[in-house]
Amino acid sequence: MASANLSRVQKFHFSSIPSDGFNSSLIVALSPYVGGPGGAGKMLSHTRTLQQGAKSGLDLPTVFEIEQPAAFEEGSSAAASSRVKRAFDVVAAILGIIAFLPLLLLICLLVRLESPGPVVFRQRRGGLGGRPFEIFKFRTMSVVEQDGPLAHATKTDPRVTRIGGFLRRSSLDELPQLFNVLRGEMSIIGPRPHAVFHDEYYSERIPDYMDRLKTRPGLTGLAQVSGYRGEIRDLEDMQRRIDCDLAYIRDWSLTLDMRLLVKTIIIAPFDPMAY
Repeated sequence: MASANLSRVQKFHFSSIPSDGFNSSLIVALSPYVGGPGGAGKMLSHTRTLQQGAKSGLDLPTVFEIEQPAAFEEGSSAAASSRVKRAFDVVAAILGIIAFLPLLLLICLLVRLESPGPVVFRQRRGGLGGRPFEIFKFRTMSVVEQDGPLAHATKTDPRVTRIGGFLRRSSLDELPQLFNVLRGEMSIIGPRPHAVFHDEYYSERIPDYMDRLKTRPGLTGLAQVSGYRGEIRDLEDMQRRIDCDLAYIRDWSLTLDMRLLVKTIIIAPFDPMAY
């Protein structure tokens, strides 16, 4: 890391990392603090070395220091620090919950009647600064995957239920995330949050991947209204989405948020790329 990029030193304690999630928790906690091209990938490699050492019974330090680049300080992007954007999010989320309340209750009933399992699916996703949070979605699959290796949904995915297929095509499965917005974990507009496992995987392979975490993840974003939805088939596909995310963070304005929201309302219902 170039010294000009560094702002302060952070201390991390191994004892604060859950024993049942050593690798994932450590990666998510530290990857935003490693600057420079491929920094997150280098951190991932380093943490795997630490993990192997811990399993082998090696005497590892209990406290270590990582220099935090200025680029990842809290509120480092205009979108992340804007009070106007946060006010817009809260008002839009409250109005959305009120407007869709009858529909939300109906979907809860239909999901409950069709198949056993929770009505609301929860999964750990990477949020602002890489901090994980639990995202809320209506359950659309018969199999509930939480952590570990996760398969992206495909167009003819056998895990998707009949009601789930309709919810996914209409994007109604995302409505519970209005509560994530109220909780301050998400924004109405922003980069879509990925599962923690996928953050780990892609940050090793795409140098600027972690830069998308400089703002709160969104219900919808520039990538989604630009046609980048559905199955991620290769790294080039993900790179195109990341390019849109970074362009949004760079060019953010309240006007841009409003434009993207209007486009989402027009495009999202039964988008052929949503499945």
